[in-house]
Amino acid sequence: MPDQPVTNVLEALELSKEVSSPEGSLTILNDVSFTIRKGESVAVVGPSGAGKSTLLALLAGLDLPTRGHVVLNGANLSDLDEDGRARVRADSVGFVFQSFHLVPSLNALENVMLPLELAGQGDARKAARKIIDKVGLADRWSHYPAQLSGGEKQRVAIARAFATEPAVLFADEPTGNLDSRTGETIMALMFELNRSSSTTLVLVTHDNNLAERCDRILALDTGRLVRDTGAGA
Repeated sequence: MPDQPVTNVLEALELSKEVSSPEGSLTILNDVSFTIRKGESVAVVGPSGAGKSTLLALLAGLDLPTRGHVVLNGANLSDLDEDGRARVRADSVGFVFQSFHLVPSLNALENVMLPLELAGQGDARKAARKIIDKVGLADRWSHYPAQLSGGEKQRVAIARAFATEPAVLFADEPTGNLDSRTGETIMALMFELNRSSSTTLVLVTHDNNLAERCDRILALDTGRLVRDTGAGA
């Protein structure tokens, strides 16, 4: 029989995360389980301190759970060492943060080329120009981060994240440093790229209106998954 295509790109199985504190062990996440299908857009919501960013770090293999495990694009991250998890991230993951994380000494095009070159793609410049054009920066590709507005920087960050066509794009408050109009434009762009590619979007946000635009909402409160609604529920 031919191999069946992977339809679940992320699985969180009984995830718990505990850390030490002066008061003793502190539970950040408590027995969280869910599955995310390929191509879904999923919002992770909840009050500050609910465990949203911790969950994102576990899903991306940036940290390991105290108990439970994550399967990312077919790889059980708990079975891998740090180098193995880094390889899975390089092959399968893109990131967009509210603080952009662009390399200041590289222009917009070079920032987008960087992950392509690290992945060994031969036509990195051509591929980067294509996605730079797609995010509306065709006339700004030679500008450096210091010469770009906040919205333009985030467009570059999004282009860089999507350039390698990752299985999953993790976005942590991607409009947090932008005004509302620019933020709306940026999110429209992210949803458009999500729809036009096979990339799954996992979005941490405090914006309920933004969350409602996703296929699905995962709500955390005091480290527990208290709601799972939408197409993937």
